[in-house]
Parts: sequence; structure tokens; C-alpha cells
Amino acid sequence: MRPRDRSTGRDLDAALRAFDSKIPLKGIRAMPRRVAFVEQMLESIRRVRYVRKIRRMSMSQRRADPNDELFDPLKAAVFNVAHGDLDEAFWLVFLFVHFGRHARSGWEYARDVYGQCGGSQRWDWPHIRTDVAGFRTWLQANLTRIQRGTGHGFGNHRRYVSLDGFKPAGTGAAVATYVDWVGPAGSHSILFRDVCHRHPGDPRSAFHELYRSMSTVASFGRLACFDYLTMVGKLDLAPIEPGSAYLRGATGPLGGAKLLFADNSKADIATADLDGWLKELDRDLQLDFGMQVLEDSLCNWQKSPDEFRPFRG
Repeated sequence: MRPRDRSTGRDLDAALRAFDSKIPLKGIRAMPRRVAFVEQMLESIRRVRYVRKIRRMSMSQRRADPNDELFDPLKAAVFNVAHGDLDEAFWLVFLFVHFGRHARSGWEYARDVYGQCGGSQRWDWPHIRTDVAGFRTWLQANLTRIQRGTGHGFGNHRRYVSLDGFKPAGTGAAVATYVDWVGPAGSHSILFRDVCHRHPGDPRSAFHELYRSMSTVASFGRLACFDYLTMVGKLDLAPIEPGSAYLRGATGPLGGAKLLFADNSKADIATADLDGWLKELDRDLQLDFGMQVLEDSLCNWQKSPDEFRPFRG
């Protein structure tokens, strides 16, 4: 445990032990298990704080330039927020989630697609929303160029996604259905504003409506929708946050929740019960984006429950 995290770690440990007297946390009663789980929670908290930190930073224009080696889609989103282009910021968050960060080549897929493989123009939001057909044709024609050599690809969580321009679950379909999801006005601000107005003062209900509506976006399953919307919230692009871990359809987080409460990752427990217990735990912990912290830490902890191991991607 990092020295600067020790105080938070002690608070989390105390809160978990207190919660165990109310709702049993059988999977972390053994000290090594609880230590490993607390470490994973601290990792997840750091990820949330990182986004909050960069949101307040002054970003160089180089971070938003796909022809620059410093390009980073998340920091590019922050740059565009600071310069008043919210639609471009939302679009870059989509690219950030859709492609993910490859362990070796980093943001190369996002750079090549967004920057048209070093071309003079970009597949920015104005071009994408008005020429989806042209984008799909361009993508298909440049597949080999984008996929050049070894060591290029999607991030770990997106490793089964196709780059193809026309396959039903490929990148072309994902972009086309994302544009349709945003709506005919082509404005993310209008979409999110209208949803939030239907749930005044209730960021979790607004998140839930958006999460359910995103099922129309091709290749965006439970995790991608969850990651996209939580990133939108953490960047303060819209006042939304998850009120659930969205365990239905999950694998790692669902097994982690069963392990946490029953000490058995295959226990026969209704998903609704697990989700309800996690909501109570979230209320007791009172963490910023606490449901994301729980979802992320459960997923990673169940991979190595007896000993902390950092997981990336």
C-alpha cells in the first residue's frame, strides 16, 4: 500500500468490517483477502481521482492532435471542453472507450482513425455525423494500413471488437449506431440535457436511462456503456453517475460480488440481491463515483482474491 493511501485504506478497512456486522462479507473475513480487496479499491479510487485531476489541468493542443505522438483521446476531450467544443469532447470519449489503450501501441488505433492515418483532415464530430457512409468506406479501404504489423490493436477490454467498416459488430457499425443514438440534431448536449431534465436532481436515474438507451450502439455491451457514461460523468460533461454496478450480463464483477458476499464466486444468489447489497455498501462507503469503484475493484479482485495484483486496461 502506498504511504499516501494508508489513511484511506484504514478507513475502508474499518467501514468494511462495520458493514460485515450488518450484511455478511464472508469473502473478506480473512485478513489477506480483505487487504487485497482494499488495495483494489484504492486502485479504483486512484483511477477516478486521475480523471478528476486532468479535468482541472490546462492541456496542450498537442494532446488533441492525432498527428502528434502526444495524442491522448481522454486528454483531447479535456482540451476540447476547455475550448468550448463539447460535442468533440463527447466524441473523443467514445473513441477512448471504443478503441481502448493497447498495452504496446497505446492509442494508435484511435490516432489513426481520428486523424485519417496522418491525413490533412480528421474524422472529427462534424465530419462523422454528416458522412457516416464516407467514414465506413474510408475505414474499410484503410484496414490494412491501420492494422499494420504486430503490436497494434484494441485495448484489453475491447480485444474481441472488430475494426471492420461493414460487419455488424465492427467499428463502422459502432460509429453509425452511435451517431444514430446521439440523434438527428447531432448534439450530445441536447441528448444529455433532455435526459437530465427528465430526472431533475437525480444523476443516477439519468445515468440509468442513458445506459439502457445505449444498448442500440453496436459492440457496446454492458462494460462499454458503463465506462462511457461514467467517463462522461467524471469529466463533468453531464451530471450523471451510476447508482448500480449493473451486474446483469457481467462476468468478472458478478463473480466478484458473489465472492465478496458468499465466499463463492459461483454461489446461487440472485443478481438483484447482490445489486441491492452493493447499493447499501456504496451508501456506507460514501465514495466519489462509488459504484464505479465497487464494480472495478470487484472485477479485478476476483482475479487474485488472496493477493493484490494490479490490473490495467
